[in-house]
This record gives sequence, structure tokens and C-alpha cells, in this order.
Amino acid sequence: MVGAPPPVPVAPAAPVAPAPPAVPLPRRAPANGGPEWERVRGWYESVLGWPTAPGPGEPVRLRAGVRFDVLDVPAEAGHATLERLRRSARSQRGRDSGRGRESRRPQGPASSGSVASVAAGPGFPVAVRGERMLLLVAAGGAEELPGLLEWLEWGSLALDLTAVGAGGLMDAPLAPEPGSTGLPPRPPDRDGLRGAAVWLRPPEPGCEVESSLPALSALGTTGAVPDLARLVHTLATQCHRVRLVSGAAGDADRVISRWPARTLRGPSREHGRGR
Repeated sequence: MVGAPPPVPVAPAAPVAPAPPAVPLPRRAPANGGPEWERVRGWYESVLGWPTAPGPGEPVRLRAGVRFDVLDVPAEAGHATLERLRRSARSQRGRDSGRGRESRRPQGPASSGSVASVAAGPGFPVAVRGERMLLLVAAGGAEELPGLLEWLEWGSLALDLTAVGAGGLMDAPLAPEPGSTGLPPRPPDRDGLRGAAVWLRPPEPGCEVESSLPALSALGTTGAVPDLARLVHTLATQCHRVRLVSGAAGDADRVISRWPARTLRGPSREHGRGR
């Protein structure tokens, strides 16, 4: 289970018409002034075209299953997954760049800094909320998750890996401040904020999100995006690792709590004088 997942059988691609925007044009302008939740809702509906759940108040909730589905994992497992995907993408681009240099200059050495100049990794939107990470995948991914876990031989294990699909809701991460450059706030540290969800890797305003999302067999996605099977396999591996580490730490704490107090304090003076 720790190796690379088996190749995903790819069905012949049928022509698919581009999905219409979930919030049809013309869209309402973002609210200037008024409650914060109105501004957040206006940004998602007017700038990104993402539908929100009706009803006033906070938090604003995004409707899953229309433009995207969501994979919900522990933040530690999510960060490890993104790092592994980033390294894999960088290594692949480095190999591709090296092969290109060899074909152009078979006698010359490889130039330095080629790997450092490649992109940081796959760019699908990712948010964090407290100790959880929310990874956006193509609509329909939530329905595929149980079958993928079984196919990848993870189905028999308890993994802290869940999905939100059609009919589900996701708390909307913070939206950009009025007058900003257009990107939402980033979390101040690796674990994000302890309250509202924030974008770790925000969606790009003006771009259709569907083409950037991991999908089964990655049909129609960009080359920088991992397919859904590879993403789920990596997430499951890291979720299992986090569970094992947490369980080992809990067992150690329980063992220590049963030790005699003198063992924790060290040998007594009487014991030392007796020797």
C-alpha cells in the first residue's frame, strides 16, 4: 500500500461540452459596505461564479457538487501530501528538462538552477480550517472515493479521510479585502488559523476552476494537476501515517502515566546512600 498506485484504466474520452457557470450572467456586483458576510458571498458568486447556500449570516457556505467536491483530511496529512506532490512534480520537470538539454547539447554539461526554476507543484485550490485541510477536486470525486479506496487496497482501514459532494456544504474561506489585489488572505503559519477557513492555495479569479481540479484519469485537466487516484492514494498513505504516529504517541503517554512516581523523579537519596 505504500508504493505507487496501479495505473488507472482510462475509458475513451467522450466529447464533453463545457459546463455553464453555476451562477449565470449577469452576476450581482460584490457588496460595498454592509455586513461582512454579504461581501464574502458577493465575492464568491460574482467573481468566481460559485453558488452559495441561501440564507443570511455567517459563515457563508459554498455548495459542493456543482463546481467542485471536497476532500477533508487532517492538516498534517494534507501538508505532507502537498509536499510529496510538489517534489514529484519538480523531479519530473527536472528529468524532462534534462532530457531536453541532452537532445540539444549532447556534449555539454547540464546547466545549474534548472530544477529551482520550475513551478512549486500542482495548483488546485486548497484551504485549511483549524487542524483540517480541504482539497478541492472535480465534481463527482466524492462519489468515487469509496471505490477508489477499495481499489487502492485502503478500504479495510479506518482513515480520517472524508469527502463532501452533491448536496453538501463547505464553509467559505476568507475572501479578499476590498481594494486588495484579488487574492484571499493566506494563513499566517503552517497550521492555518484556529477559526474561519482560509485559502492556502486560492482559486484564481477569472479562471474556470474545473480545469485545475484533480479528476479520475485527469481528463481535461492541466499537466500540473495529479489525477484523483494518485491524490487519494497519497492522502490515504499520509492519513494512515498520521494515525499510526498519533496512536504510538498515545500509547507512550498511557505507559508513562502508569509508571511509579519515583521512576519519573529518578532514584531517591536513600537509595543512593544505600549503595
